[in-house]
Amino acid sequence: MMAAPAPPPLPTIRARLARALLILALLWSVAAAAAVWLVVRHKVDDLLDHALRESAEILYGMLSLPAAATVLEQQPGSALPAPPHQESLVWQVVSARQRVLLHSHGAPATPWVDRPQPGLSDVGGAGPHWRLYGLALPGPEQRMLYVAQPDWERHEARLEATVLSALAALLVGLTGAVWVRRRIKRELRPLAELSRAVAHYDPLDRSTSLPEAQRAELRPMQQAITALGDRVAQRMASERAFSAHAAHALRTPLAGIDAQLAMALRECPEALQPRLVRVRGAAQRLQQVVVALLALFRSGAEPQRRRLKLDALVQRLPVAGLAVHCTGQPEVHADPDLLAAALANLLDNAARHGATEVVIQAETGDGLQRLQVHDNGPGLAPELHPALVQELDSGRYQRPLGLGLMLADLVARAHGGRVRLPAPPALPAGAPRTGGCTVVLTLAAPAADEADEAADPA
Repeated sequence: MMAAPAPPPLPTIRARLARALLILALLWSVAAAAAVWLVVRHKVDDLLDHALRESAEILYGMLSLPAAATVLEQQPGSALPAPPHQESLVWQVVSARQRVLLHSHGAPATPWVDRPQPGLSDVGGAGPHWRLYGLALPGPEQRMLYVAQPDWERHEARLEATVLSALAALLVGLTGAVWVRRRIKRELRPLAELSRAVAHYDPLDRSTSLPEAQRAELRPMQQAITALGDRVAQRMASERAFSAHAAHALRTPLAGIDAQLAMALRECPEALQPRLVRVRGAAQRLQQVVVALLALFRSGAEPQRRRLKLDALVQRLPVAGLAVHCTGQPEVHADPDLLAAALANLLDNAARHGATEVVIQAETGDGLQRLQVHDNGPGLAPELHPALVQELDSGRYQRPLGLGLMLADLVARAHGGRVRLPAPPALPAGAPRTGGCTVVLTLAAPAADEADEAADPA
């Protein structure tokens, strides 16, 4: 049978919070960049405009000197001597006739404007765009001083301020996200420790208990789990007590019924004996179920393991009309009553489904004892196999699982094992079932300190 696909992994709180923090950091950087673009842009423009005014006022003072007036008269239209360099602020002096008398190295040789324009303004057509500040120079000539800055440089200053601010905001956001992620991991550690404690918590063992909660938020969970464990322990104790009393109450009358049936078989006419034999067999099977229930629900419900001779144990199981052979390892380490009840129910199932011979093969390996019970009956219907395997895996023990397999699995689980049903061979459509049925009963192997325990005398 194909294995069921594994369920998709559940999202973790830590991963979800870390992802949310990362998204928040990115959104924070984008929001900071937008805020910087809207706010710092105007501040940068104000600072640059202030730099234009201050530069114009400084040049105004320098050009008001007598030596500067001589230069303007002797070298009209010339550039101020200077080595080649990159200028952030450029300037030019324009006469009343709109002729450039003197300009800086990077300024154009033609006037920026065609008429005097004092104060701040933006100029430019198809060519470069400039931010311009005009200031009238002293004297009757009505000369104008213009200091300008290229628009692309102002845009670059705004962009740098925005990018650097966004990077700083992103760095702060990511640093905060990393710190918060580590903090979340540390704060979730008590939850992981509580989960590990719950995994090893046995409410039926009064010597174990859950540790105290390390966080106030975990205290209600710890208290709820402890209360649930107490309710489970109380219910299990009640069920065990009821089952034990019921098994004891049934065992005595069933023994009396078997004795009366034995006497009736000796005294009744031969024609009635087959019917009484069947009735006695049913009573013996019921008695075996009662014995199994009594063993399963006795105080502590822990198997009383002993070393058993498998063939001697099987000989005590009354299954009429069924030849049972034991092969492989001669001894097993198990509870005699529980193992006898499990094997008796499996053998009874085989006999009721038409088997005449059963082989029980015992072997040990990988820390498990395996008892393979194989009969020569018609075998298991292939369409029933998936449902039976599902019920055994889930432990619900509903239909189509019968009482025999259910008790066998309960006994195996009490011994730290399971009941397995190998898949029957595929048959052509309409072909009769052959090959019998195989049930594998696995039990945990004995611990090293139990290896020398004395064998069961029976």
